[in-house]
Amino acid sequence: MTFSSKIKDELSRSEITDKTAARAETAALVRTMGYISFKGFSRMEVEFSTENAAVARRIFKLLKIAFEISTQVSVEKTNRLKKHNNYIIRIEDKLAKQFLLDTRVAQKEDFNIMSFDYGVPDELLTNDLCRRSYIKGSFMGCGSISDPEKSYHAEFVSSREEQSRGICNLLESYGITGKTIYRKNNYVTYIKESEQISDLLALMGANNAVLDFENVRAVKETRNQINRVINCETANLDKIVDTSMRQINSIKVLKKHKAIDKLPDHLRELAYLRLKHSNASLKELGEMLNPPLGKSGVNHRLRKIEEIAEDLLEHEKRGV
Repeated sequence: MTFSSKIKDELSRSEITDKTAARAETAALVRTMGYISFKGFSRMEVEFSTENAAVARRIFKLLKIAFEISTQVSVEKTNRLKKHNNYIIRIEDKLAKQFLLDTRVAQKEDFNIMSFDYGVPDELLTNDLCRRSYIKGSFMGCGSISDPEKSYHAEFVSSREEQSRGICNLLESYGITGKTIYRKNNYVTYIKESEQISDLLALMGANNAVLDFENVRAVKETRNQINRVINCETANLDKIVDTSMRQINSIKVLKKHKAIDKLPDHLRELAYLRLKHSNASLKELGEMLNPPLGKSGVNHRLRKIEEIAEDLLEHEKRGV
């Protein structure tokens, strides 16, 4: 079961305690996954189709509680390579017409499909519970959240711009910032911030999903912090090794030109220490000196040794 399926299963099992909120949730479902068709002689049908059994049961309950519509759920096999059950709920003729009026998809009884309203029905969202229910219904109808182990991505996909923009604005009212794009003949409202995806789950009442999501997020953050520390330490180690090799090469130049023993005592002592302890840090080299020397002092002396070696090489190139 995918992470999205788990969320929808949890949302579908939440109690239906408020009829007004149930109507708002159903209004979202009919806009995001409902199909309206005309059968001739002014007959009309509203169909809900889903491969998620929990969502199908939810729609069945919502129709009965919120609109007193008793219907049946039929099961068909999809034509895909991996055949799945497709659950279909149909509302026919007069019940369908009244249902479209009650969910504010149809505004007048002439039922002109060109005048159907697929945007967010503000008059049904009379309070906070209704607004949250509408968001929950929208997610069950056209939403998905990727597995947080792989990426942070939530989206609502709709074939109608007014529905997608409406969801985006509704989320914005709760401080959840989404962006809407047009992709593959659909309008997609998406969220990328992990904290905002967690807020979305909490807003819809998917409390178990919030816990799962936050657990994964915490593990990933800890893993990322460890990786950052390791990368930083590796980079520092590489830098130390590169610097040490450069210094050793400079000292070898001095030995080649028999100049190492002509160095002042404080530079000669450090040069031999560096040759002997190639992996030692500047701090460790300083502690070996007598008297001990700080890190910056050691660095200064080694730079002086490198400058002397560079001068010797320059003179060698000129044939002096």
